Amino acid sequence: MTILITGANRGIGRAMFDIYTAAGRPVIGTTRGTPPGPDWRQLDVTDPASHETMRAALDGAPVELLICNAGVLFDRGENLADGYPARMWADTFAANVTGVFLTVQNLLTDLQTAKRPRIAIISSQMGSDARAPGGTYIYRASKAAALNLGRNLATDLKHLGIAVGVYHPGWVRTDMGGSGADISPQEAAEGLVARFDALSLETTGCFESYDGQSLAY
Repeated sequence: MTILITGANRGIGRAMFDIYTAAGRPVIGTTRGTPPGPDWRQLDVTDPASHETMRAALDGAPVELLICNAGVLFDRGENLADGYPARMWADTFAANVTGVFLTVQNLLTDLQTAKRPRIAIISSQMGSDARAPGGTYIYRASKAAALNLGRNLATDLKHLGIAVGVYHPGWVRTDMGGSGADISPQEAAEGLVARFDALSLETTGCFESYDGQSLAY
């Protein structure tokens, strides 16, 4: 049974990849660039052809856990008066929302052949309707859409035995989170791995923080 992590070449994704590897659990990481080793596959989550090539490389291996981690944040510091260009909206949603859907769609058969299939979608508390401090409109909207997508996938995939969870990784010291963030990638990854292990059909549709807190939608 295989664990597959999109966007695993750095940050939280790489920390999760390293945790699974150290535990001796079969894991495949994806990257848009050149794969750094045999346990890696090239994948641009926004490109349907790239998905097809990646799936062919899996050669029918059952996917026990799909972690949709790949994502972008382009609009930090944009000005409401004249910022947030249309292309930025399109590129962000292509990665953070459409990319998640294409990944799930492409690997659906491989998930169904696993004994305990699970999908983990990395969203953010910034996408919660309960939090609206303003700013970063594109990223917030894309993560809200990813949360909505995960919740609806949980409903539609439950009869196939596939559990779906949506997760907030915390404010993490990565290129995206910045050096002033609260926690390290290792701490976020350790918490997330524990959350994924606990995910089941009984908890499908959950929206949780890396530390186990249930979050408002």
